[in-house]
Amino acid sequence: MDSIFRLDGTTAVTSPNAAGPWGPMQHGGAPAALIVKVAEATPALAPMRIARLTIDLMRPVPLAPLTIDSQIVREGKKLQLLSVRLLHEGTEVVRASVLRLRRLDTPLPPEAAPPPIDLPGPDAAQPPAMGPRGRGCAFNEGVEMRRAKGAFGTPGPAAMWIKVDWTIIAGEPILPVMRAAIAGDYCNGTSAWLDFNHWTFINADLQLSFARDPVGEWVLLDAETYPGPDGAGVAFARLGDSQGWFGRAAQSVLFEKR
Repeated sequence: MDSIFRLDGTTAVTSPNAAGPWGPMQHGGAPAALIVKVAEATPALAPMRIARLTIDLMRPVPLAPLTIDSQIVREGKKLQLLSVRLLHEGTEVVRASVLRLRRLDTPLPPEAAPPPIDLPGPDAAQPPAMGPRGRGCAFNEGVEMRRAKGAFGTPGPAAMWIKVDWTIIAGEPILPVMRAAIAGDYCNGTSAWLDFNHWTFINADLQLSFARDPVGEWVLLDAETYPGPDGAGVAFARLGDSQGWFGRAAQSVLFEKR
């Protein structure tokens, strides 16, 4: 399939395929995956992996070229802290903080293992039923979903296996951690409490924490939403793969009538 971004030095040329469901702007998963790519390409003093990714969506991210500004805030042999900003015509649209931790082979006792996943795997799960608004954006057309718990259009918690078929960066394979970042941005849609035809529930940020690197093509998102009484709430999820649970995702969500 076509790519979402083409890199030209420090510029990310954006494809129309990045469009999300909330209007003429990018799906949040697109800049999240781009930021992961920037972080993974940053040299470090020791082998590192992403442990935490915090993304603030400062403004709607346009379907236009983005300038990448990346800086090392803290450099060490055990951790590295990065600042990554995406700008459009000099205006900051996304600000991210990426914490990377040293990789070290540290065998742990069996009791330290996370609990196993007790939901159907992607081969046993079924494609979700999605209305035209749920599927009707370019970015979603390159994302495959299979329902493990709950359903779109039914208020309450739900779990989806998610596989990204897009090439995110032209000429480069998609990394599993990029897949996880994209899956994390589906928290608010997967566990929606309100009818998508009558309400919007846009996330203002995305925070991801990883206990380990994800593996494989499929990411499990086991999501819930807690709406508040003042037009805001939180959506969050456990993240898993074929080897078990590996992380968490959280979003701050704004609810508005269409």
